[in-house]
Amino acid sequence: MTVTKLYCMSKTNRKQDALDYHSQGRPGKIQVVPTKPYSSQRDLTLAYSPGVAEPCLKIADHKEDVYKYTAKGNLVAVISNGTAVLGLGDIGPEAGKPVMEGKGLLFKIFADIDVFDLELDTKNVDDFVKIVKALEPTFGGINLEDIKAPECFEIERRLKEEMNIPVMHDDQHGTAIISAAALLNACELQKKKMDKIKIVVNGAGAAAISCSRLYVALGAKKENIVMCDRSGVIRNDRANLDPIKQEFATSRNLNTLAESMKDSDVFIGLSSADCVTADMLKSMAKNPIVFAMANPNPEIAYDLAISSRKDLIMATGRSDYPNQVNNVLGFPYIFRGALDVRSTSINEEMKIAAVRAIADLAKKSVPEAVNMAYNAKNIKFGKDYIIPKPMDFRLMTNVSMAVAKAAIDSGVARKTITDWDAYAEELKRRLGMDDSIMRAITNKAKQAPKRVVFAEADNYKILKAAQIVRDDNIAIPILLGNKEVIQQIIEENALDLEGVQIVDPALEPERMKKYAESLYQKRQRRGVTLFEANKFMRDRNYFGASMVEFGEADAMISGLTKNYVSTIKPALQVIGTEAGVNRVAGMYMMMTEKGPVFFGDTTVNVDPTVEELVDLTLLLEKSVGKFNIQPRIALLSYSNFGSNEGEVPEKVRKAVKILHEKHPQIIVDGDMQGNFAINNAMLKDNFPFSRLADAPANTLVFPNLESGNIAYKLLQELGGAEAVGPILLGLKKPVHIVQLGSSVREIVNMITIAVLDVQAKEEDANPVKRRGILNRIAKK
Repeated sequence: MTVTKLYCMSKTNRKQDALDYHSQGRPGKIQVVPTKPYSSQRDLTLAYSPGVAEPCLKIADHKEDVYKYTAKGNLVAVISNGTAVLGLGDIGPEAGKPVMEGKGLLFKIFADIDVFDLELDTKNVDDFVKIVKALEPTFGGINLEDIKAPECFEIERRLKEEMNIPVMHDDQHGTAIISAAALLNACELQKKKMDKIKIVVNGAGAAAISCSRLYVALGAKKENIVMCDRSGVIRNDRANLDPIKQEFATSRNLNTLAESMKDSDVFIGLSSADCVTADMLKSMAKNPIVFAMANPNPEIAYDLAISSRKDLIMATGRSDYPNQVNNVLGFPYIFRGALDVRSTSINEEMKIAAVRAIADLAKKSVPEAVNMAYNAKNIKFGKDYIIPKPMDFRLMTNVSMAVAKAAIDSGVARKTITDWDAYAEELKRRLGMDDSIMRAITNKAKQAPKRVVFAEADNYKILKAAQIVRDDNIAIPILLGNKEVIQQIIEENALDLEGVQIVDPALEPERMKKYAESLYQKRQRRGVTLFEANKFMRDRNYFGASMVEFGEADAMISGLTKNYVSTIKPALQVIGTEAGVNRVAGMYMMMTEKGPVFFGDTTVNVDPTVEELVDLTLLLEKSVGKFNIQPRIALLSYSNFGSNEGEVPEKVRKAVKILHEKHPQIIVDGDMQGNFAINNAMLKDNFPFSRLADAPANTLVFPNLESGNIAYKLLQELGGAEAVGPILLGLKKPVHIVQLGSSVREIVNMITIAVLDVQAKEEDANPVKRRGILNRIAKK
């Protein structure tokens, strides 16, 4: 979480300082430190007496200001009396506390919501409601948990009626929302209609009632639902029937679970282990749907179920089987959306919006990060994937935004969101996913997608990345390699690359001859014969680079399976460097919590001379500018402005002197140590004359390859920064080289950079147009 310090000390601003202090608080990662300054006596006077009086007075005048000056708007109470804890029953509030604490952790991890867990030692409905209602000034929302039926229905009903903050009993509605999303998708896959399906619900507790109600709201017919409890089918002629169960009592002549299962389409299990047999499953209709959600063991064992019916779709509450119905897919994001619009309740519209957002997300292409989290290669919508995985970070934006919109549309929101793109960014920042620079680059790439040839298209990661950039309209892929091999990989992994151009060099003799002749003309005085040029063209890096050189592709991506040198050499020989550029260089964009920082050279120049350092700095300055970022460049060494002598500091100082004399418009300084370059307060205290004293450097030039390479890898591993690169600088036309073993996400980032590079080269001839486009992207 960001700690923002206040430096104004004047008496006239003290009141405003106190108000500013208490309105602070930034979304961020979980930490055990306060979110406001606390390191000085002045900080303490703002946090408590006398400064705290100012927000108190503001809230006294206008009660809604409590959301501005306190943590109420991000604080949820998880409240239980321990009467229905997991499958353990009434074990008391103390024994239920570990569950409540765990629930609070999930709120924080998945939605950045702060939680107090409260365990109430009462089973009396009136007392419970009275206590919780009295807590309304403290909390922004109430999550009821592990309260037995039927009391839970009355408690929730009364609290929703009497409180003006969102209240939800997750055991009821969480299971209902997630299972409903799964049911919608399962029906789609099994070609069944909600208003036609026959549903058997085994269990008649809070979750079962809530699930059945929500299914009806989504189109199921109440007369098509049969509910069973320990006594069998709940029939409307049963004596002393509970009023809650009466809602789903049937008039059909059924008595047992086995009788109910015959010819049914859907089984919903919210009961106990091993109460369903293989014969019961076999008696169900064609293409049945079975949600056996009893925990820890389902109503029928997964392996037994799938061996009994090959045509069934099955879900459980367990993580070791496909299609886990897990409430964590819902409650963090439902409360997130409700809190962010200061909703007075969580109504049916919001729950249905969550259902549809979760269901829709399962149909979208799964990010590689999610595949990796589950050690899977290509998770995709189908019988074994009908609802998203809990670790899918997209739930935060998709579900929270859907819930927030539904709250606004249904009139229960007290705060309106008008800029939904900004809200999406805020949600991502809460999870530490603030990669706004890459999103800006991606948005720009989408405006004019370019043709990118992939030299290693016979690789799953490359093909997956190609599908992503094609689907997202970032680039137009051209796949280079053996057509049969590529098609086989596509089919084996169920990738969608229909219509994408595949070029097999072995089947292109005329094109290969043309490329070889061109290379021979360029390199004949550098020891390359025509025979060797033809031989080189069998290497796809030479062939792909030639496609770019001849305008048959706009950029090339390679390097996933070959070392850097063997990939960069063909590009240099076939395409060559830009006019006025003496050498190429490699740059990494390090995505840190403080924003992007550019490192160079990290891949090419081993021990640059003074002149080469100058050239490298100019290359970096131009390249960073393409991202619409003002480069602030520090040339690094182990010395600060001559504090140490040696070959490296002397080389760096000479390069800085040349840059100051010949390129005074560039913001550059050195020699300096790395910590001074990024800590401008320390730099200003010790070296106030520095051109970087007013703001930290965002571009770091290393004195040699080893220091740059070591630095970016250490920052990547120890600092948690994401490395985008290496971005190859100085070529006449874009060729970018991914690292050996790069992830799909890293490859997609490099493709996006390549498209931006093509666009930048095209726009160089029209700088006015370029500035206008970049300014619009920067505003986004």
